[in-house]
Amino acid sequence: MGWWEIDADTLARSRFVVSPLDETLACLKMLHAGVAGHPGERAWLDTHRPAHLRRMAADPVAALLVGSGLGREWNADFLTPTPYEGESFEEGVARVRAARPDEARADLAVSLGGTLPAALDRDDLPERAAALLEDVWTEAVRPDWDRRRRVLEADVVARIAQVSRGGWAAVLDALRPGTRWLGASRLQINLNPYPPRDLSGAELILVPITPQRHGWVAWEEPERYAVVYPCTGALADDGARAVPAALGALLGPARAGVLILLGSPMSTSQLVGVTGQTLGSVGRHLRVLLDAGLVERRRAGRSVLYSRTAAGEVLVEAGEGRA
Repeated sequence: MGWWEIDADTLARSRFVVSPLDETLACLKMLHAGVAGHPGERAWLDTHRPAHLRRMAADPVAALLVGSGLGREWNADFLTPTPYEGESFEEGVARVRAARPDEARADLAVSLGGTLPAALDRDDLPERAAALLEDVWTEAVRPDWDRRRRVLEADVVARIAQVSRGGWAAVLDALRPGTRWLGASRLQINLNPYPPRDLSGAELILVPITPQRHGWVAWEEPERYAVVYPCTGALADDGARAVPAALGALLGPARAGVLILLGSPMSTSQLVGVTGQTLGSVGRHLRVLLDAGLVERRRAGRSVLYSRTAAGEVLVEAGEGRA
């Protein structure tokens, strides 16, 4: 298995970063695979994948680049620069475009696990990759970026609360399938037989993405390493947040939306992040729902988590039955 050795200095420098470029690459991976992790992703694929498939059919080189660069076990490194805090999509994709052609070809050979196809023995691969990512960002990610960003920020809030309750080990142990805290300063990254890496003194970046079936690692040796992981599924599933008309008429659409989200425990900060409502509005909705016996609250460490009661479950199920 592949694992990283992480000392106290590295943990002290660890931080969460929201990356529009990584979100876009994850969406490209989903468009390429055509596999959804929940109903919201299926609706997104139904909307955007036909255009992606037409683009790939019209540009065989781009199609081969995507198929080669998004390997089953490894992404081509030039496609996954380690993100910086506050970096815009344009700044991130500029680093993809700036990759050296010989490095891009070498990275693709590694992700393929074999010889580079003759059609990819060319110098415009970084430019083609950047242009493709720009198309995905413009057409399929940027129109929904405000919601995606709120979901990602809500996940970061939840993980930081987890640090306060159980320390970094608790967070690192549950980032994504295959990732596990082994103890003795060792973080298992995946189940592949890669040699261990010593991150002593480096910066560890944790990057959430909304697509639920993807994740990867990246690095700029020896200073910065990143783990890109799927955010909490309950936050990412946009399809699960549709408000039935009957329930919206009864409670009001905004308050009904909060009740639907609380099928999984969430904090006030998470609700603010996901819904885009103000803290005051979310607080008022929660007070009404608490007084009506539709939600309950409990303390988890320093956080207060809200979730639906049995009465709240019945109300949501009845509303969905009349949708």
